[in-house]
Amino acid sequence: MQDHPFHVAGGCFSAAQPAASEAFFPLTKAKPPADVACAPTAGSRRRKLWEIPHKFHCPVIGVCFGVDELRGLMAKALEFPRETTDFVLHTTAVGACETRSRLADLLHKQLEKRFHLSIRAFSRAKDASALARLWRESADSGCDVPGALWACWTHPACDTLLEQDIYGDIHMLQHQIGSGTRTDLATLKALKAENGQLQRLLNEARREIEKQRAEKSLETQRLGQRITELRIDLAGKDACAANLAGQLDTLRQSLPDLKERQALARRATDAEARACALTAQAGELGRELEHLRGLVKQADQTIKFLLADGNEPAAAPDAKVDEVSAHLSGKCILCVGGRSGSIDAYRQVVEQRGGRFLHHDGGLEESLHRIDGFLAAADLVICQAGCISHNAYWRVKEQCKRTGKPCLYMKNSGASSLSRLIDLNQNEAQPCSPAA
Repeated sequence: MQDHPFHVAGGCFSAAQPAASEAFFPLTKAKPPADVACAPTAGSRRRKLWEIPHKFHCPVIGVCFGVDELRGLMAKALEFPRETTDFVLHTTAVGACETRSRLADLLHKQLEKRFHLSIRAFSRAKDASALARLWRESADSGCDVPGALWACWTHPACDTLLEQDIYGDIHMLQHQIGSGTRTDLATLKALKAENGQLQRLLNEARREIEKQRAEKSLETQRLGQRITELRIDLAGKDACAANLAGQLDTLRQSLPDLKERQALARRATDAEARACALTAQAGELGRELEHLRGLVKQADQTIKFLLADGNEPAAAPDAKVDEVSAHLSGKCILCVGGRSGSIDAYRQVVEQRGGRFLHHDGGLEESLHRIDGFLAAADLVICQAGCISHNAYWRVKEQCKRTGKPCLYMKNSGASSLSRLIDLNQNEAQPCSPAA
């Protein structure tokens, strides 16, 4: 045997070939000739790799082993140059399987180990028809064709006819695989072109994303810087607010009598208001005084005229009315409290008796500090005890007691009660005056 033998795949089943019309005898259902149809192996022992016809070694080696795997297995049994081509290794392996050798034994063990599941599945077939049916199912489904090929050709029930059918199927399958490979190569070329275009689009998209990411990063940095500036500004404002709060506390501590000063300022404002009121009252009193002086002068002239005639003055029908209307003699009457709807009636009663009317609501709406000015300007104080606050009541009572001013207390809020109270006070004060 040469170092690198070249074996041509193929061969014949016997020395004499059948006629062309009898080549496919399964189609005619005729029995094969005695010199072609070989009987299956006696017993249940499966055939070894070197026991199957040499014609089938090429499909077995080509279908059941990959190129790299075959190169590795052959390296364990043979020594060959590294640059040996795959075809040389294939033909060498096919030639080594014709008889039992170290390489054939190694390949057989590898096939038995790899396809033990297929061997177990095909071992259920007891005759050639059952075995052919299992092969057809595997070939049609395309599942584990190498395992089915090895299990069928080494099966004890595999006869020559089934071997030829399997060989034809494998031969056509290899052609179809080659044609499909060419189609796949064309498809692969188109897919590579499409993949290149997609890769370019992907690179452009990545560049665009990187650009947007850079812009986003710059924007984020700007926003971060702006946030830092705002935080610094806020910290400065907080510090300023704390400083102002400290200054305010310092001012409050340096002015412990601030509330008293504010109260004094309010009192000064009230005093100014009272002064304005007193100035107005003084002007009114001056005008009233001039009027009374005129009346007195007129009365003196009338008296002189009557004394000159020697006649006694007769009482006029309305003398009592004149006496009533003038018996207050311009006194200032202060009414504290009372109902707001009765204020005008109070004013009319006082002014009909020749007095001047002042009013304070007793601290309901007006400031209670202003009552001191009214009390200072009043000649007579009338207190509505049921219509003022407690503070105003006690303040009026204490001020009148301290200054000695007369103070009358009303239980009812009517104008008639005020009129009777004034008349009663004037009648009680009249005897104290010297008789004419």
